[in-house]
Amino acid sequence: MKTLPVGVQVYSVRGDAEKDFAGTMKKIKEMGYDGVELAGLYGHTPEEVRDAIREAGLVALSAHVPYVDLVADMEKTVSDYETIGCKFIAVPYLMPEYRPGTDAFPDVVKNIDAIGACCHRHGITLMYHNHDFEFQTKIDGMYALDYLYKTIGPDHLQTEIDTCWVNVAGENPAEYVRKYTGRAPIVHLKDFWKKEGNTGKMYELIGVKSEDGEEKKEKVFGFRPVGYGQQDIPAILQAAIDAGAQWVVVEQDVSDERPPMEAIAMSRDYLKKQGW
Repeated sequence: MKTLPVGVQVYSVRGDAEKDFAGTMKKIKEMGYDGVELAGLYGHTPEEVRDAIREAGLVALSAHVPYVDLVADMEKTVSDYETIGCKFIAVPYLMPEYRPGTDAFPDVVKNIDAIGACCHRHGITLMYHNHDFEFQTKIDGMYALDYLYKTIGPDHLQTEIDTCWVNVAGENPAEYVRKYTGRAPIVHLKDFWKKEGNTGKMYELIGVKSEDGEEKKEKVFGFRPVGYGQQDIPAILQAAIDAGAQWVVVEQDVSDERPPMEAIAMSRDYLKKQGW
């Protein structure tokens, strides 16, 4: 059976990485991961991060870099990740003021196109990592996410489908990965549980305060290690292969039932049982 290399998003274990980046990289390697996707440099220089990842025997495959950081100093920011050795950079999240449906969004699309061009010059591929809000607004009759990919060509923007948020948005994750066959180099594996019938905003459900400042009292959503939630992971893995992906990346935003390092180890062990 064909498989792909497996990475982990370091945001999943950000507390551990903050305390001991090099040691955390070595533990990730020992779990059986092939590479890491960064989410910050944890107070280190690009060279220090590069060396720690290499010494652990991992690949620095990509990095989530905030949109505002990329816009503020595009060349310097992209150059830093080129130094680390990343072949991919992802725009990971848009704050509410930049999202589809706002006055700023047309400029966001233009800026992402420019960032993609800058990455291309440095031998790096830019991706966009979705949540669910890109499915809540339609532009020209299509989801804002699809509009973004239609407006910006594949030379400047590839997909990084987060399969959890696609599911939360009401779409089939495996089908959505296949929709971008040939344009889906990295697929995010993320599992979760969700109470049936809930239609509230998922950011509130994971403890983010709502606009009125109140927090949801009833827990109706939670992240899980890969293979321990409601996702059809085997179907997603097959879709990643069918779509021509180069990597799959484990991500668990929050681990509130066990230490984060234990959670990502469980994810890796599950994938090993699937032959990955």
